Amino acid sequence: MPRYVAFLGAINVGGNRLLMEDLRNALKYEDFEDVETVVASDNVLFSHPERPTPGLSEKLAFILREEFDVDSAVIVRTKEEVEALIAENPFAGENDDKFVHVMLLSRQPTAEQFADLDANFGGPGKARSGGERMALGTEALHIDFGTGVSSSKLTGAFIERRLDARGTARNLPSLRRVVEKMDHE
Repeated sequence: MPRYVAFLGAINVGGNRLLMEDLRNALKYEDFEDVETVVASDNVLFSHPERPTPGLSEKLAFILREEFDVDSAVIVRTKEEVEALIAENPFAGENDDKFVHVMLLSRQPTAEQFADLDANFGGPGKARSGGERMALGTEALHIDFGTGVSSSKLTGAFIERRLDARGTARNLPSLRRVVEKMDHE
C-alpha cells in the first residue's frame, strides 16, 4: 500500500488542539493505516489505498472538520513529490536552511497571482524587512526568510489571500526529516 505524508496547518496552535492518538483512531476507520507523526504533530505519515493526493487532502480535511471541528489546511504528498519540492527550491544552501521554507499549497497559483503577492510584499528588488525572497514552485511557494521567520511580516494568511490557495509551510530540514523517515519504512 502506498505511503503518504499529510502536512497539517495550524494544529495545536490557536485553539486547534488535536491529540495524535485521537487522530489515529479516527483515521483507522477511513482506510488509513500505519498512522504516525514525524518531526511535529502536524506532519502525519500514513498508508492508504492508492489515490491522487488532492483527493486524500480533501478526505483528511473533511475528517478534521467533522470529527474535531478543526478547519485546517491539509496538503498530502508522496515521498517523491516532497523530494521534488526540496530539489526545486532555488534558495537551498544559500542561507541557513532553517530559514528556507516551502509553503505547500492546495493548488497551483497563476503567474499573475504570484506577481501580485510579490508586488504587495515590497516588489522585486525592493527592500523587505527581513530580506525575504520568494519563488513560485510546483503547488508551492519557496521562501527564504533571510534573517529569520519570526521577524518577517510575510505571513501564511497574507500568502493564502494573494494566491487564493490554502497552505502550510515547512523548513527544509523538516522536509528532509520527513523524507528520511519515509525512506526507512
